[in-house]
Amino acid sequence: MELLLLGIYAFFVWLFCVKLKWLPWNPTTQIIAVVIPIVGLTVLILMLNVFAPSSHDVRVFKYTVPVVSQVRGRVIEVPIEEGNRLIKKGDVLFRVDPTPYQLNVNSLQAQLVGAEGGAQQLREQLKSATGNTAALRARIELARKRVAENKELAATGAGNKFDLEQAESNLQDLDSQLSTAIANEAQVRAQLAAVVDGDIASIARIKADLASARWDLEQTTVRSPCDCYVINLALRPGAFVAGMPFNPVMTLVESTGQVVALFSQNELHQIKPGDEAEFSLLTNPGHIVKAKVDSVIWAQGMGQMPASGTLPMTGALAVPPNRFAVKFDVADPDKDLLLPAGAAGAAAVYTERMEPIQILRKVLIRVGAYADYLVLKLH
Repeated sequence: MELLLLGIYAFFVWLFCVKLKWLPWNPTTQIIAVVIPIVGLTVLILMLNVFAPSSHDVRVFKYTVPVVSQVRGRVIEVPIEEGNRLIKKGDVLFRVDPTPYQLNVNSLQAQLVGAEGGAQQLREQLKSATGNTAALRARIELARKRVAENKELAATGAGNKFDLEQAESNLQDLDSQLSTAIANEAQVRAQLAAVVDGDIASIARIKADLASARWDLEQTTVRSPCDCYVINLALRPGAFVAGMPFNPVMTLVESTGQVVALFSQNELHQIKPGDEAEFSLLTNPGHIVKAKVDSVIWAQGMGQMPASGTLPMTGALAVPPNRFAVKFDVADPDKDLLLPAGAAGAAAVYTERMEPIQILRKVLIRVGAYADYLVLKLH
């Protein structure tokens, strides 16, 4: 672009000074003719780098999700393929043999039925124990009356001592039976009173185990958690998965990525979220992607001071100042454009000031995008 502007300028100098001779072509005009483009281009480039900064270090980042089986067992199906085939969220990635987990669910369901029957028996036992206690209390009340009557008869001489002793013995026996009945009733009530979420403890424990078993059964079918692409797929039917977190069986790469451009620190003071931006990638020669500035990531590794017992190093080596990343939000027309993870390219940000000179940056980035068609190799 600079050469084009110099060519246009040289043409007009030749036209006015040499061809038409409107201006004298002497040492003074020659010096002025040389100084003007030098000063003009210098000012233009300096202003362009401030109000329309560019970066030749654009990177596409994508999060990856290592897939680990939650259960152990033999793989019976892998219905997906590795490559550039989009997998939707919820699609089946692979299936593990569910037989042992289904058997565990069936066993716990049978235990639950038995436990619920046992709970019903406890309720019947409580009902019977309550009735038995009430009956014993009535019999004790009657026995106490008989003891009192026998005491009165013995005191007047109308009764004998044997009947009194027999009535007292019956009363003691009934008191002993009542104590046993109250203890049995309390034991049944205690079992029924141990309630968790509305169920007695034994049933609640089996329901918790059953829920865990059903969850394990569901995990035998592994589904995609996102719209992703599959890489590192080495899993095949017949393989055994161990259900360990450090044993991934494949890796998912998210379909949408993050595009960031790295700028020098003194190029960022005019950039704000919402500014217009454009970038091109080497994977898409000649294509300009419209975007907006999402944010400036005001942090980088050189600003981190980890906690340690050593003093920080200052000035031991001449370390160049690191750059900061500017995150882009791709505009709607290019939302579905393939942005490969690791793709590189160039970008420009157009700030709110000095818009007339930004046309030069737009031309430069388009020239660079079309130059990406050139494959400069000797073989």
